[in-house]
Amino acid sequence: MSKYDFVRNNNMVIQAKLLKEANMYPYFRSISSHQSSSSIIGGKEVLMFGSNNYLGLNNHPKIKEASKQAIDKYGTSCTGSRFMNGTLDLHHELEHELADWLGKEGVIVFPTGFQVNTGVIPAMAGKNDHILIDELNHASIIDGCRMSLAQRVKYRHNNPSDLGRKLHKLKHSTGVKLIVTDGIFSMDGDIAKLDRITEEAEKHDAFTFVDCAHAIGVIGDHGAGTASYYGITDKVDLIGGTFSKSLASVGGFIAGNKDVIEYLNHASRTYMFSASLPPASTASVLAAVKLMRSDDSLRLRLWDNTHYAIRLMRESGFDIGMAETPIIPIYIRDSFMTFRVAKKLLDKGIYVNPVVAPGVKETDALLRFSLTAAHTKEQIEYAVEQINEVLVHYNVLKESVCL
Repeated sequence: MSKYDFVRNNNMVIQAKLLKEANMYPYFRSISSHQSSSSIIGGKEVLMFGSNNYLGLNNHPKIKEASKQAIDKYGTSCTGSRFMNGTLDLHHELEHELADWLGKEGVIVFPTGFQVNTGVIPAMAGKNDHILIDELNHASIIDGCRMSLAQRVKYRHNNPSDLGRKLHKLKHSTGVKLIVTDGIFSMDGDIAKLDRITEEAEKHDAFTFVDCAHAIGVIGDHGAGTASYYGITDKVDLIGGTFSKSLASVGGFIAGNKDVIEYLNHASRTYMFSASLPPASTASVLAAVKLMRSDDSLRLRLWDNTHYAIRLMRESGFDIGMAETPIIPIYIRDSFMTFRVAKKLLDKGIYVNPVVAPGVKETDALLRFSLTAAHTKEQIEYAVEQINEVLVHYNVLKESVCL
């Protein structure tokens, strides 16, 4: 009996081995170019419909120049945590810009978006408290709950009525009640019903925390996220997110009132004990935020592409559920078939991400098709045509529908 047997016998490792043997392993593919509407994968140019680069900013000249200038001034790292020697004037400038944009009194910048949720959630809810989460929330929220001593309560996906029932059962609880939801759900692409969630929160004196990782840059005033989209910024206690999607960098943030932000400054362990966001990343985010606040054209183009793609997919008979954002789930509803379809599409020059159990339920296995402002109508048309052919080939669609 080897000490490594538990690794070798892990179900995910076994699945990976089988997929590699079948030449269908879709992960860790090497990309040898910048990512825009197309990328170079395995020496071949493919259309990229698998990134979170919603506004196409990761190769914008102003943002790249800001990164270069920051390295020239500050070097490549801060060599410590924000709590100690790792705070730059640039961090404060970014935090003030974000606070003004998001309509909150204060902001903290984290090294990653994942660390926002694993740092804020345990600090906001502990022993004798309750965290109420949507059943389809991101893995970082789940891990944040696991790191807390609070009791976790799941409510049905995007169902404020079920949330209300769960809150009602806690009416005699004297502890903190923290509601956490994605702003746009990362796999299904639907928008959280945050207006009704805040109504339930007010009835039961609960905190609300919305993770706008996929909503920032996409919805709301100049892309300010889900609270802005509904016009309820003042009713949402905490707005979190990441810089690795629309903002074309890395890092994350939490925004709230000055008292909560001051508390998190001294209570969030992933913030206090992690090296701070590097100068180049900080500068690139700041440049991206300023660009987004001054020019809505990329966001409007993104939505034009989104509406066009959704229309074509519905006309072609794709199962895309309640798709309403640039994240469009194409449901295959079988994990192995999802891998087969993704591989066939890559062979045809179309990159999409297969999402299977345990990331989603087996019956919800899907292709995650994501759009950017950089895509052209012709690229979208070609991708939908190729996907239609592959789905018909594998009998996932019963018949082809001509575009």
